Amino acid sequence: MSDVPARLASPLNREVPPAAAGEFEPLGLGSLLVWPPVVLAPMAGVTNYPFRSLCREFGAGLFVSEMITARGYLMGNRLTHLLASSSGDERPRSIQVYGSDPIDVGEMVRRLVGEEDVDHIDMNFGCPVPKVTRAGGGSAIPVKPRLLARLVRAAVANAGEVPVTIKVRKGLSDELETFRGAGRVAQEEGCAAIGLHGRTAAELYSGEADWSAIGELVRAVDIPVLGNGDIWEPWDALRMMRATGCAGVIVGRGCLGRPWLFRELAEVFEGREPQLPPNLARIVQIMVDHAQRLCDFFGPVMGMRQMRKWCSWYTKGFRGSAAVRGALNRVESIEEMVRIVNTLDLDEDFPETALRAHRAKGNKTQRVTLPEGYLNDLDDDTPPKSPHSAEEIEAWEQTLSGG
Repeated sequence: MSDVPARLASPLNREVPPAAAGEFEPLGLGSLLVWPPVVLAPMAGVTNYPFRSLCREFGAGLFVSEMITARGYLMGNRLTHLLASSSGDERPRSIQVYGSDPIDVGEMVRRLVGEEDVDHIDMNFGCPVPKVTRAGGGSAIPVKPRLLARLVRAAVANAGEVPVTIKVRKGLSDELETFRGAGRVAQEEGCAAIGLHGRTAAELYSGEADWSAIGELVRAVDIPVLGNGDIWEPWDALRMMRATGCAGVIVGRGCLGRPWLFRELAEVFEGREPQLPPNLARIVQIMVDHAQRLCDFFGPVMGMRQMRKWCSWYTKGFRGSAAVRGALNRVESIEEMVRIVNTLDLDEDFPETALRAHRAKGNKTQRVTLPEGYLNDLDDDTPPKSPHSAEEIEAWEQTLSGG
């Protein structure tokens, strides 16, 4: 009888070997060493402290907060500060900053480093959401390299010894790629690394990520490049790093409803076959744990409202789950959630078809929305207008957080 555990993998990954001894190195971000070289992607409405803490318990790595708006943080917005909050057990502590005004960004970073004791700052220059690009933020900013440089410079200058990284997409569209210029800015302005999602803002999450662009950026800059896009299975991380030479991977949609993916990633980077994913009975236990953390953090009403989307992600692919999804999208208590899920076959093993099943984001594309006249002068480094009133900030945060 073989001592090698069974492998649940898609056909794409059935023959991919685990990491060889010494094949990969820890990800170095300044004095911060991350092993395995795996980063939880900052995702609005997803990577709050409850989910980060759950992922951390399954495996090591760097777990980044959802994007925190500089203006909301500086104005003392309640939800902004809640989403930026953490616990003493979260180390290293990583926060993603969103802002389009260098003064706001610099002051926010100064406070995060001096008052919040963060270990890592990431900057959002990749968000494709229309609400963000319409305001000239997210993936719209790298179109203007001088503005991008001002923002990065402000963050780095106020971060001291805390490493600053940026996250970008290939560009706005195939006709307007920006990742090469963003790489130059990141290197010249003192970033510790740059993360590249191998899709444009117009592509959203459709099709396949362009890993060749990640490899191109690796060859073009001297700072570490983190690859992002289509890490659905632990083997995908190994394939990406082997194909591109990137220094680490960023995991986004692949971990939605699958926090144990970080355990699998840790195992393959250590050269071992990963444990099999949990069956539905064990997943129900994880769901209860996750829901309780959300309720403790947000309160029972908002916590269960947040949990509704997770119910669909956790049960994706299991027999009969489609029939109960509507009920799960209306749950108001943990007990109700458990009662509904318990109508399924709890002994069912994790289905292979769910390994690469898309969660949260579909295959649609978009025409990127920008401020009027935004592309008229790409050398302009003037910050775009952003929400400033307390009411605007509150509405902005509620939309982005899914609350």
